[in-house]
Amino acid sequence: MQLFYTDVFVLPLPSGHRFPMEKYARLREVLLAGGDFIPDDFRLPDAASDAELALAHDPDYIARVCCGQLDESAQKAIGFPWTAQMVERSRRSAGATLAACRAALAAGDGVAANLAGGTHHAFADHGEGFCVFNDAAVAARAMLAEGRAGRVLIVDCDVHQGNGTAAILRDDEHCFTFSIHGARNYPFAKERSDLDIELPDRCGDDAYLLQLDHGLDTAFDLARPDLVIYLAGADPYVDDRLGRLALSIDGLRERDRRVFARCRQRRLPVAIAMAGGYARNIDDTVAIHANTLRLARALWRD
Repeated sequence: MQLFYTDVFVLPLPSGHRFPMEKYARLREVLLAGGDFIPDDFRLPDAASDAELALAHDPDYIARVCCGQLDESAQKAIGFPWTAQMVERSRRSAGATLAACRAALAAGDGVAANLAGGTHHAFADHGEGFCVFNDAAVAARAMLAEGRAGRVLIVDCDVHQGNGTAAILRDDEHCFTFSIHGARNYPFAKERSDLDIELPDRCGDDAYLLQLDHGLDTAFDLARPDLVIYLAGADPYVDDRLGRLALSIDGLRERDRRVFARCRQRRLPVAIAMAGGYARNIDDTVAIHANTLRLARALWRD
C-alpha cells in the first residue's frame, strides 16, 4: 500500500491559527512507529501540473494562485495567507491524490492514500475553507482523461459538505458525488451533490452508520464506478472542535470498514484522502486517521 505525503511542505501560518498542520507529520510518525508501514511505503508525490489542475479549475484562477495575485478577500476565504510554500504544498497535495489514484488503479483493485488532501471546498474559480485546489475533482477528471477509469465515485465522509466538489462535477456524467455531513455545519450555503445526506447535530454512531449504509447502497448502485475516491474525514468525531456530530473512535473505524467492505466486494480500486480533523486533542485526530490506513492495509492484504 503506497502512502503519499506532503508534510515536508509546511505552511507558515499566523500565530494562534486553528488549522492543525502538524497532524500530517504526526500521522506519518505514528504509522512508522507502529510498525504497520515501513519507510519504503511512503512516497513524496510530484506536484500537480497546470494542465492537470485545469481539468477542474479555471486557468485564470490557477495563474492567480501561482503568481501571487490573490487579493485579500480571496486569501481570507481560503484561510491562508499567500506564500510560495502555500502554492507548492497545494500542488503537491493535489499531486498526492493523483498519485494515489494511479497506484490503486495500477494494482487493478488496489488501495493507496494521500496523507493529506480532501480539499473539497475549493471551487473551479476560487478557494474556501482551507482549500486551494480540489484534489478529488482534479484526480477524478485526470483518471477519466488518461483513460484509466470510466466512472468515478467520490465518497465524502468529512463532516462538512463537499461543496466545491459538487459544484465542479455537477454536470459530469462520469463522476458521482456522495456527501454525508452535518446539516447545520459549514458551508452554510450548500451545493447539490449527486447524493447528499444531512445529519442533525449530535448524531451518534448508530444513527450515522444506518444513514451511511443507505447512502452507500444508493451511491454504488447509481454510480457504477470503476474507481472510488474516499474522503475519510476525522471530524465527525464527538470531540472535534468543528464537527457538531458525536461519533466515537470505534464508530469512525466502523464507518471506514463499511466503505471499504463495499469496495472490496466489488473489487474496486480506492484512493483515500484524509480530509478534516480538528479534535481538541490532536492525538485523537491522528489516531482516527491512522485507524483508517491500518484498516485499509489489513483488508487489502486479505
